[in-house]
Amino acid sequence: MCRILYARADADFAIADLLAPFAELSRRSSEFQGHGWGCAWRQGECWQQYHDIRPIWEDDLAQFGNTQLLLVHARSAFRDEGIVVENNMPFSDGESIFIFNGELRGVRIQSEGRIGAEKIYNYIRRFDQGDKYAATVRAVGIIRKRSAYVRAMNLILSDGRQSVLSTSYGENPEYFQMHQKHDHGLHLVCSEPFPGDRDWTRIENNTTIAL
Repeated sequence: MCRILYARADADFAIADLLAPFAELSRRSSEFQGHGWGCAWRQGECWQQYHDIRPIWEDDLAQFGNTQLLLVHARSAFRDEGIVVENNMPFSDGESIFIFNGELRGVRIQSEGRIGAEKIYNYIRRFDQGDKYAATVRAVGIIRKRSAYVRAMNLILSDGRQSVLSTSYGENPEYFQMHQKHDHGLHLVCSEPFPGDRDWTRIENNTTIAL
């Protein structure tokens, strides 16, 4: 399953400074994270996006500038299927950005999308009346009830003003538990701590929080 990263700060930070350790933890992951990657960042009031089918650790990470809000996704495709750049997250409708890590089995919801993660994103959007947190809580609650088994469902949704994390997993907390860190005005949320980095805290299972 995939690796995800969220970063927000009050002042500009260099995107490459966070992509480098994220690429390294993706390269070292116990599951292969090389089925492409993508990122989205705020530039003024607009989202900028980048996607590539190469593993993140093989790309030129110095090409990016600065931002105050960044979401990153490294993909581990389910059953090694659908490996095309169009399936790489982040997904976006132009207003919001979505990243996901997990696996659900026996999901009984009606939603459009090429892959499961896109279906979940579109399902959350159905409940969005301007409050991303409320929409996520409602949609995730229904999805969990209508799934035979939630191996993991970790997602982050952001419109640039409001960001939400929802995390739940039924097994393997060493791999699926989310972590966060506050460091001099920079808030990081990631699938796992950066290699060699300290002061990360674990986020409790079955949690939905505003970031």
